[in-house]
Amino acid sequence: MQLPAKNLLTSVLGAILLWAAWPTSPLTLLIFVAWLPMLFLSERSLSWRQYFGYTYIHMVLWNVLTTWWVAKASVVGGVSAFFANSLIMCLPWLLYRFTTKYVKGFTGSLSIVAYWLAFEYLHHNWDLSWPWLTLGNAFATHPGWVQWYEYTGTSGGSLWVLLSNILIFHVLKLYSLEGRTPRYFRNIAAWLLLLFAPILFSFLIKNNLTLLHNKYNVVVVQPNVDPYEKFGTGSEQEQLQKLIHLSRKEIDANTALVVWPETAIPKQTNEDQLRDDFFLSPLWTFLRENPNINLLTGLEGYREFSAKVSRFAKSFRGGGGYYEMYNTALMLDSSKAQIYHKSRLVPGVEVLPGFLAFMAPAFEKFGGTGGGYAKDTNTHVFTTSNNSYQVTPAICYESIYGDYLAAFNRKGANLVCIITNDGWWGDTQGYKQHMNYARLRAIESRKWVARSANTGISCFIDPFGNIIQQLGWNVDGVLKQTVPAYITDTFYTRHGDILSKIMSGLAAALLLLTIIRKIKSRKLPNTSG
Repeated sequence: MQLPAKNLLTSVLGAILLWAAWPTSPLTLLIFVAWLPMLFLSERSLSWRQYFGYTYIHMVLWNVLTTWWVAKASVVGGVSAFFANSLIMCLPWLLYRFTTKYVKGFTGSLSIVAYWLAFEYLHHNWDLSWPWLTLGNAFATHPGWVQWYEYTGTSGGSLWVLLSNILIFHVLKLYSLEGRTPRYFRNIAAWLLLLFAPILFSFLIKNNLTLLHNKYNVVVVQPNVDPYEKFGTGSEQEQLQKLIHLSRKEIDANTALVVWPETAIPKQTNEDQLRDDFFLSPLWTFLRENPNINLLTGLEGYREFSAKVSRFAKSFRGGGGYYEMYNTALMLDSSKAQIYHKSRLVPGVEVLPGFLAFMAPAFEKFGGTGGGYAKDTNTHVFTTSNNSYQVTPAICYESIYGDYLAAFNRKGANLVCIITNDGWWGDTQGYKQHMNYARLRAIESRKWVARSANTGISCFIDPFGNIIQQLGWNVDGVLKQTVPAYITDTFYTRHGDILSKIMSGLAAALLLLTIIRKIKSRKLPNTSG
């Protein structure tokens, strides 16, 4: 086989292994060897241009195979995400190759760990954020393996994956150089220990959760409305009545909270006039008839302003002021409203960084929001009227941000409510992956999760990541569950993603060391000839 074909095959094989290991595939164990092709590729005699090309092919293929369904919601948004995200994902590997050229041995080999975890941390914290493929998410369907996420979050899983791949890579290199020597077998034993010790530790973790109460229940509604027909179809009142009807079927004297999905209220709503909006009259009637109940629902809200208050504010046609649009979570009881605006917005569809503002018309044409949603800059914990639950209102995509949701826990949240509309993606792996990622949030916080998804999967998840009840795809229905409120904080929710911050600092130090070594290598005298 000619070398270019061999390199291409190596690149493609690595992407296939990562895809095959990803939820909801049963081949999760492949993740512990899935980076081997890239590690071998990094040691071959390739120019920087060639190495970048094969790395980029690998990343594009992994993105497309694993998240192709994104394009069902927005073709231009999906394709742009594949190519842009893949480009960014090349950076840790380019830095790794740069470092191993000047920093030899164990330190150079481990640099990919620091660079990749630093990349994942960055990718959680900027406007082009797309952390769907965070390596620690690979264990979402195996919560029993990663109960220690209450200490590390998903970055601990990423570390586990990378260390395993590096160790087995060196085992294979050792075998090729020395054969089956005692050192080879010692390294094999070390790799097996690395694989199974975290799983064993998960089973040994003892949790003494502090119970606030075990008295009240939560009702989750799944209306199953086609998201492409949801707005502007003339069925808005019918949709609202269906939500109220489904809620009434299960509520009782101990129901403290009813949860509806993202944008469940199918009408753009002025958030400063909720009481006066005639469309919402049936909703206020339902709450007055059930004064002990709180309703958490999503809607597309807006507010009007006399001046431009942010870069997201848009001017009314013909002038006369400005308005901002929001993807809103709304907690209502019979007397008051609590409001939170989605903060972690989907790139392209819901937000564009300022430097990409020129692309706004294209995204708006193909299903995105040209001016972007405005967003909250602070976390807002919702409180039920009887103080039974302090709620983390996670809107759709926000549920994959463990470090961000941990901030709600630091403000006293004792229940995670995820409201989402995954119907844009159709019956694909997208909504299945999204639901399973929520199991990791339960482990990190040791709190119950109540998840309301428009078309599915709606469910309840206990603090150990176990799915207790669920409604399947493309059905309407309602779930009721007695939900204990636990007030125990975990190390992760108290301190956040410390591991990623440490690795980001280490990555900066390694890059600086590499640059110094490179400069010194240029100053060495030429002794040849």
